[in-house]
Amino acid sequence: MPDSPSNPDSRDTDGLDPLRLRGGFADLVGYELAAWEPDMASIALTVEARHLNRSGVMHGGVLTTLIDTACGYCGCYSAPGEPGRRAFTLSLTSSFIGAAQAGQRLTATARRSGGGKSIFFAECQVVDEAGRVVGSGQGSFKYITKR
Repeated sequence: MPDSPSNPDSRDTDGLDPLRLRGGFADLVGYELAAWEPDMASIALTVEARHLNRSGVMHGGVLTTLIDTACGYCGCYSAPGEPGRRAFTLSLTSSFIGAAQAGQRLTATARRSGGGKSIFFAECQVVDEAGRVVGSGQGSFKYITKR
């Protein structure tokens, strides 16, 4: 299968499989990589009952997870044949703007807003399928370098 945003799990770079978005926490939460290109990533999630808080709306931790994941991925894109990149979160700010209900499809789209060789900055907006903003966030991320 060709490498593409619709098939981000098809590449393995340096044996690290840095483009993977399956397994572990991603499977636990249920999000998926919807789009990925230089300086941009979108993470999608269909809200399920397991994502709701005791008030019956999506838990803020789930929203923050979408923001963190999209922001982290937007700065780590690598083209086929290029070494994969990874990063970890240095700081993250989330704003809870609207409520999401079970059954809604959310998309967190993040864009790299600056940075350099070792640190980058990103901003993210989370919208529902009608385009209503549910949340937003921004963060700083540090690239992981091999030693």
